[in-house]
Amino acid sequence: MPDARPIGLFDSGVGGLTVLREVLRRLPTESTIYLGDNARAPYGPREDAEVIRYASECLDHLATHDVKAIVVACNTASAVALPELRKRARVPVLGVVRPGATAAALATRSGRVGVIATQATVRSHAYLAAITDEDPSVMVHEHATPELVPLVESGRTSGPDVLAVVRRALLALLPADGRGPVDGDADRLGVDTLLLGCTHYPLLADVISTVVGPAVAVIDSASATASWLAGLLEVHGSGAPEGSVATHLQLTTGDVVAFRRTAAGLFGEELANVQAVALPSLSHARAAVAVATAS
Repeated sequence: MPDARPIGLFDSGVGGLTVLREVLRRLPTESTIYLGDNARAPYGPREDAEVIRYASECLDHLATHDVKAIVVACNTASAVALPELRKRARVPVLGVVRPGATAAALATRSGRVGVIATQATVRSHAYLAAITDEDPSVMVHEHATPELVPLVESGRTSGPDVLAVVRRALLALLPADGRGPVDGDADRLGVDTLLLGCTHYPLLADVISTVVGPAVAVIDSASATASWLAGLLEVHGSGAPEGSVATHLQLTTGDVVAFRRTAAGLFGEELANVQAVALPSLSHARAAVAVATAS
């Protein structure tokens, strides 16, 4: 039956807002609650156990808001923690790896796909498994690009310095001369499809497209995830009631002003309801620092 409860989404920071943007486009009558764990971003360099603990805290907090489904809008958490999160939750939990992998497998013409992601996501080989599960003939090249997430978290998504960082990050996927591909010459790059295996990376999509050139299709998982979410709600018959007026809340463990600035860049002033939130282990860590400082 129709369900007016909100959809919960979380990410290590602002990157998952790219997924939220696509969810709002695809499902405009659905209410949402987004949680960005900005204080502990990025998740990519962390050990798997730490990622699972932090992701579990995010999921548990969203559950207190009585959400009807949860989207893990973080590739690292999806790659490392999704099975544990599904055991923990009482509502459907959707990750971003499988939708993105399916889109990439369908997009490639040469059967060669590059994946850029965080260290933890690459270490998990989640995209390799998911893409080859969709099409065993596809060759997948996974490449860790940890330097890109801090750019986005700091609000730097364009300009010559950002272009230089992105070019260096993608050097392993470029021809030996480092100049990048030329029009219609995808074979020089080695892949004809590049999957952005981190939800932060779509905010750098224009720069990434400039670096890899027009012969390479740049795919992100946000739109595919929104479509999978729509299908999930349809299967369960749990979409918002007809005529519903959507409400949206954004939560962050970090700087509210900085988060609001990034959200405004994506949504204008449409999403302005940003609030601070403290998660358990983060609160304990801050309390310990306060005690140590006082003593």
